Amino acid sequence: MNLALFDLDNTLLAGDSDYNWSLFLIDEGLLDAKTHHDRNEQFYLDYKNGNLDIFAFLKFQLQPLSQHPKKFLDELHVKYMEKVIKPMMTDKAQALVSQHKAAGDLCVVITATNSFVTKPIAAAYGIEHLIGSDPEMVNGQFTGGVSGVPSFQAGKVTRINQWLADQGQALGDFEKSYFYSDSHNDLPLMKLVTNPVAVDADATLTAYAKEHDWPAISLR
Repeated sequence: MNLALFDLDNTLLAGDSDYNWSLFLIDEGLLDAKTHHDRNEQFYLDYKNGNLDIFAFLKFQLQPLSQHPKKFLDELHVKYMEKVIKPMMTDKAQALVSQHKAAGDLCVVITATNSFVTKPIAAAYGIEHLIGSDPEMVNGQFTGGVSGVPSFQAGKVTRINQWLADQGQALGDFEKSYFYSDSHNDLPLMKLVTNPVAVDADATLTAYAKEHDWPAISLR
């Protein structure tokens, strides 16, 4: 059995689920466009530039979850999946996931986006295992805080190592380990797997992949 790790936003998805979740909440009248839109844009730019303050971003992104009951948020997410996410799911991405599953590989989505937003998306691709930045919950209610280490940049290395250790495994146990990503933010983990693959990659990752003879593919 090999290990297949997938980034989500702009990799399996032809778009960003985190960025679009904020836009969706604005469209639903649950966030003030004037105060929220510009900060959302700035955080997205910081992410692309590689200088995102992940804790400041998660505080911004998770705070709206604390304002609503979990049941309401779950119902809202069903609408989000239909309206926003399903149009971003591509046949090529699904075919890639299905290929790894058919081979018996252990498939995991590993994403910096919070697990409330991303768990149903991973499930829609048929991937059981998700490592995301986990929103803190107390008595069944989101607090607006983050629980544990965010799965961002080097945090993805920490989180996959922790997750595998919980299964009694380690990265080096797999003959082949794949990681598919679009972003240079994922280089810390990409450098550790045996088969890193650049997917519709940003300019920095494209250049690095070319220099190191990594395969580059498109799922669009």
